[in-house]
Amino acid sequence: MSNSQDEKYFKLIAGALRVCANYKPMFGKGRKGGMTLKQFRQMYGADPFYKWVGLDSPLMYAAHKTAGGMTSVYRQLGIGCQWVFTSILQDTLNLSEAEATWTYQIPVPEGKPRILSLDGRIELSHLRDRKARARIQKWMVKVAKKVALTPQVQKQIKGVVFEVRQGYKSMDSKRQNADIANASNAYANLYLPVLFLLSTQIDEALITRYSQSRWLLLVGRIDGTSLQSSYVFCRDVLGYDLAGFFNRNSGRIKTELERVLATLLKA
Repeated sequence: MSNSQDEKYFKLIAGALRVCANYKPMFGKGRKGGMTLKQFRQMYGADPFYKWVGLDSPLMYAAHKTAGGMTSVYRQLGIGCQWVFTSILQDTLNLSEAEATWTYQIPVPEGKPRILSLDGRIELSHLRDRKARARIQKWMVKVAKKVALTPQVQKQIKGVVFEVRQGYKSMDSKRQNADIANASNAYANLYLPVLFLLSTQIDEALITRYSQSRWLLLVGRIDGTSLQSSYVFCRDVLGYDLAGFFNRNSGRIKTELERVLATLLKA
C-alpha cells in the first residue's frame, strides 16, 4: 500500500480520537457539550449535601471527566476503525461509498419506518474484478458452511454485511438484542452477517450467543484463518494487510491517544 493510503487511514483514526479531548461530563443534566469545572462547582456547591460531604471538589470533576472520557475513547476508536474498514472495502474492491455500506428499514406500528445500518457490505453483483469476486465467493461458501446454512439458503446468499467494533466488552442486553435483530434482517435480505473486531476483547458468553444467532465472528488475532481472524481476512480475502498498517503507524497512533488521555486526566 502507498504512503498516501497509510496517511488516509491514520487520519481517520486520529480524527476520531481527537474528538475525545473535548469531552466534558454531563452530570445528568443533558447539557450539550457537557459542563466545565466552573459550572460543575457552581451546581454541586449549591447542593447542601454535596457541599457538606465534599463532592464539589475539583477532584470529583476530574474523576467524572476521566471515567466518561475513557468510555468516549473506546467509542471513538471504534468509530475510527469503522471508517478505516469502509475505506478499505472501497479501495480494495473498487466500491462506491453506497456500495460499501448497508442500510435497511424496519416497520414501526405508528409513524415512519426506522432506518438502520451496518458498517460494511460486500455484494457480489457490485464486484467488477473477476478475481476478487471469485476469491470472495469462495470465502462466502466457507462462511455459509461454518454458520450451518442449508444448501438451499447458501445458493440464495448474495453478499456479506459487517458490524465493525474495536472490541466488545459490554454485556448490555439491549445492544446484543439489536445485533441479533441485525443478523435476522441481514439473512432476510440474503446477506451473511459478520462481526468484525479489531481486538481480541470479547466475552466467551457473547461468542456463544452470537454464534448461535449465525453471526460469523472475526476477532483481532494475528494467527488463524480468514474465518477466525479479522487481520487474516483482510490480508487473504480483501488483499490488504491491516495488521501491517497498524504496525507501521503504531507510534503515531499511540502519540495521538496519549495526548487525549493527558487532556482527560486534567481537571
